[in-house]
Amino acid sequence: MARSSSVDLDSPDRPFDNIINFRDVGRTINQVSGASILKEGILYRSARPDDASERDKRRLADEFHIATVLDLRSTTEHKMATRKRRAENENTGTEIDLTNTPSGNADEHLVQIPAQRCLISLAGKAMERTLLWRLDWTNYIKAIAMTATGYRNDAIRLVAEQVMQPRGLTGLAQDTLDASKSELRCIFELLAVQETYPILVHCTQGKDRTGLVILMMMLLAGDQVSRAAIIDDYTRSELELVPEFEERMREISALGLSEDYTRCPPGFVDDLIDYLDTHYRGVSGYLACIGIDLNMQEKIREKIMST
Repeated sequence: MARSSSVDLDSPDRPFDNIINFRDVGRTINQVSGASILKEGILYRSARPDDASERDKRRLADEFHIATVLDLRSTTEHKMATRKRRAENENTGTEIDLTNTPSGNADEHLVQIPAQRCLISLAGKAMERTLLWRLDWTNYIKAIAMTATGYRNDAIRLVAEQVMQPRGLTGLAQDTLDASKSELRCIFELLAVQETYPILVHCTQGKDRTGLVILMMMLLAGDQVSRAAIIDDYTRSELELVPEFEERMREISALGLSEDYTRCPPGFVDDLIDYLDTHYRGVSGYLACIGIDLNMQEKIREKIMST
């Protein structure tokens, strides 16, 4: 069912029926900055577009001309989304157990538009190992045993409660930078290709993993994009996600996480910029470290900058 809205439907910022937290990053940054710094109509971000209406799909294809959908979700999240879709299709009216994830094809929930789809999880094997290593020995052995005996969801919940919750969203983003270098290399290799654009980047909420990738792209623009503008673009996700707060709370609770994971930590952007500066000599140093050379960085910069 399409959501009602008081926003003028003739406005360029009019909402989608069933896609939230959607925005043109260039347009947002330019409005906050009061200057034409980034190209508009090139780089978009959103929460998952799984429930897009037919009108939403036409808009993505015909109005925004999306050429690439970059999906940063984990395998577990895809399975949860598939189960949700199957339960809705069956129309059973029963409570959905999001922890009982299905096997087999987990692609039926994905939005179908004429664009290339790139699934690059920022919670891959290397990230899983990093989180496991943060467990104490008792819980580490318990998590390994759960996974080996077919109780992977219980192991995920254990890691979420014992590691992810204490680390918080900022700590997890730092872990992602350290552990998911091969995945981030794939992402930025994609972003350096002309045919990739216009691109829609999303995860589940379109807030933190998406926020990390967008933040790094904005840092590539240099001093022209202010830290204040990057913070504004990141923090506006919290209000944008309010319409699905209860649903998202059910999902993160099923993973063993608290309400904190629905919010935008106030120090997220500052802390990540400082972390990149301290550990990698800035975003350019980080990207060079993972195999994105200065030539490729310049290609990305040329694609997103207005001049």
